[in-house]
Amino acid sequence: MTHYWKFFTFALIVLTLAACHHGGPKPDLLKSSDVPQSFDVTIYATKDNQFDFEDAPLATEDLKSAFRYRQEESLPMATVLLKPSEKEKIKKEHIVALATVAYQMHIRAFMEDRGEIAEIRGQAKAPDTSKRKDKTKSAAE
Repeated sequence: MTHYWKFFTFALIVLTLAACHHGGPKPDLLKSSDVPQSFDVTIYATKDNQFDFEDAPLATEDLKSAFRYRQEESLPMATVLLKPSEKEKIKKEHIVALATVAYQMHIRAFMEDRGEIAEIRGQAKAPDTSKRKDKTKSAAE
């Protein structure tokens, strides 16, 4: 019977390490066969992980505000294409930021790199409620 507990403990440790190792949610890049013929918005990757939108350098939150404005004004805002600029290539930070904005705003995001277009899909991260529960238990005691 102790062999089962040892195996169970070992399996639990391995699964815990494997779950922690991946480094959090990352966007998926998909070679999509469902690529639109044209895009509603085209943005460019610029330095300091910013985006060039209509010749204005924008941080992620500013880009989200610009997209929200387009939605409020009933301007087309279903698809976004991210391209490298003349001076900056697309970095992982650009992809993660755009995936987050696209996921939150329910729009489709794509990126063009070396002439190929891939869809960017973000994943939601489940909130960690374990710390909150521990604090409420200790406060009640």
